[in-house]
Amino acid sequence: MTASSTRRTSAVRSRLAAAGAIAVAGALLLTGCGDQTKDKDAGSGSASAISAPLADKLPQDIRNKGKIRVGSDIAYAPVEYKDSAGKVVGLDPDLADALGKQLGVTFDFQNGTFDGLLTGLRSDRYDMAMSAMTDNKNRQEGVDPDSGKKVGEGVDFVDYLTAGVSIYTRKGDTKGITTWDDLCGKKLAVQRGTTSEDLAKQQAKKCPSGKKLAIEPFDDNQQAQTRLRSGGADAVSADFPVAAYAVKTSGGGKDFEIVGEQVEAAPYGIAVAKGDTQLRDALQAAMDAIIANGEYQKILEKWGAQDGALKKSVINGGK
Repeated sequence: MTASSTRRTSAVRSRLAAAGAIAVAGALLLTGCGDQTKDKDAGSGSASAISAPLADKLPQDIRNKGKIRVGSDIAYAPVEYKDSAGKVVGLDPDLADALGKQLGVTFDFQNGTFDGLLTGLRSDRYDMAMSAMTDNKNRQEGVDPDSGKKVGEGVDFVDYLTAGVSIYTRKGDTKGITTWDDLCGKKLAVQRGTTSEDLAKQQAKKCPSGKKLAIEPFDDNQQAQTRLRSGGADAVSADFPVAAYAVKTSGGGKDFEIVGEQVEAAPYGIAVAKGDTQLRDALQAAMDAIIANGEYQKILEKWGAQDGALKKSVINGGK
């Protein structure tokens, strides 16, 4: 998905030594003037932008609003999901918070179904989409993977992680599944619009006569997990970080197990509308900044995704 909040208020506080009333007054005057100039330049989100090193790279309308609207399928733990208190948490929101410190804006995650995120981006409902979304040529070019036909103008991606696709089954009930070929004659649950669904459709065409692969697409991965848990499906396919998290947490680790190796390793990307190059380049600069300062690595380690770390963010690195 194969893919979801910081407010900045800073004030300059100086302790001035008692070096004379005139010097103190002059220093205070200079400090006040400096703040006012920055406030005027930064618009309504100015106070937070003062200490953000890359704020001037953003489009002015976003700086004025002080936030970026993020389309995300917030049901894809651990990448983005809601905790027991209803707060949006996960790998992507943590990375967005770190990016916000660099850019001086808040990232406002707005929930939507995964297969509708790019449509929402094209219609200006969102400024960007961040939802464990695999960067690939079809999405870059706006091509439907099934028909090969053009369905939109496509998007640009700012890549930030590499992840493959995995299969998992009920624990102790693998149905002999270790590879994608073993899915022939089985029932597979996937999330609609994901790379897992694309791979399943490709595999279904390879299955021999009499061993059809039945594919059940769902709006989110949690629904697919429920289907597997109840015995309605033989397996689920999802991005490796999501599969690993489901195996670790569902039923205290007693519900599922990963079978076989992950395949189709590819970058996750933040999707931005074609032509919105200033926002795209600002996001890339901010991503490179948090990679360089070490915050990126800490976030990936927190969510067990460090194996997919990038040394540098690239634009449209997917194939």
